[in-house]
Amino acid sequence: MNGDRDTGSRGDPETMRRRVPGGRLRLWILLEAKRWQVSVVILGLIFSGLVVVGAVDPTPLGLVIESSDPIETLFQALVTAIITGVTLVVAINQLVLAQELGPLGDQRERMTGALDTRREIESELEVDVAPADPSAFLQALVESVGERSARLAGVEAADPDVRDRVESFTGDVADNAAFVGDRLADAQFGTFGVVSAALDFGYSEKIYEARRLRAAHADDLPPEADDAFQDLLDVLELFGPAREHIKTLYFQWELIDLSRILLYTALPALVVAVSMIVYFDDGVASWSALGVGGPVWVTSAATTVALVPFVVLVAYILRIVTVAKRTLAIGPFVLRGED
Repeated sequence: MNGDRDTGSRGDPETMRRRVPGGRLRLWILLEAKRWQVSVVILGLIFSGLVVVGAVDPTPLGLVIESSDPIETLFQALVTAIITGVTLVVAINQLVLAQELGPLGDQRERMTGALDTRREIESELEVDVAPADPSAFLQALVESVGERSARLAGVEAADPDVRDRVESFTGDVADNAAFVGDRLADAQFGTFGVVSAALDFGYSEKIYEARRLRAAHADDLPPEADDAFQDLLDVLELFGPAREHIKTLYFQWELIDLSRILLYTALPALVVAVSMIVYFDDGVASWSALGVGGPVWVTSAATTVALVPFVVLVAYILRIVTVAKRTLAIGPFVLRGED
């Protein structure tokens, strides 16, 4: 991840957790959890909060309905919001499709650029054909980083202090590469696993540290160390744009999924909201349960269903903007002061 320090503890499997402030729960909500899980949690809190407020309200909701029309006012606003949400879906699809549409020349340029970059990576990795699967593609780069860090670690320096610094750096790089490589081996594109594993590989900090060590101890290291540093930097510099490309593909994938889910949930939400406007009155839910009147239960449930499209949108955007913020810069930039 850009600018993220992961060399604090060798082999630490909680790289992202250490870099996301707020602990495990915040990391789970923002990144790790499936988006439907986050949506269910948020909707559960909304429903519970509405029921609790309705239960402690000194004026029963049934009496309020008799004297005014809060239900109609509420669900009219929700109907408008749902229809606006469908419009948002169209806008999201246009955003995604805009990158896929274009004249033949533009499509040819995209293909040429992709193939040229792939050939450059294949040449650097010394393989005939790089993997087509995104997770295997990144894994090959990460494994190459581990191999080249091992070669750098084998370079002897006369100064023991310099040797210790190089060994500490290469050890951290190798441990992180092994950890991320194992995660990528089990990841499948279309899930967050590929991007999550790639975020755990702090290539930016490694580029900076390698260049700093190389420049600071150029006179204390043998000539072969300079070549070993350059070999390591070459593959690290290729990992950056490769990860950004995979991240872009994942964002497009997520936005398409979001558009489809919003369309699926907007229709039931619209039916519930319209039904509450047209058919609900104080006589529809004259019962009570657990000491709470029926109107409170029905209104809370209907409001929760009507809010499903909005909550799903929030859940997806939370992860997208979190990943986008933590990968703003490409190259050896550190964007957080604690790093």
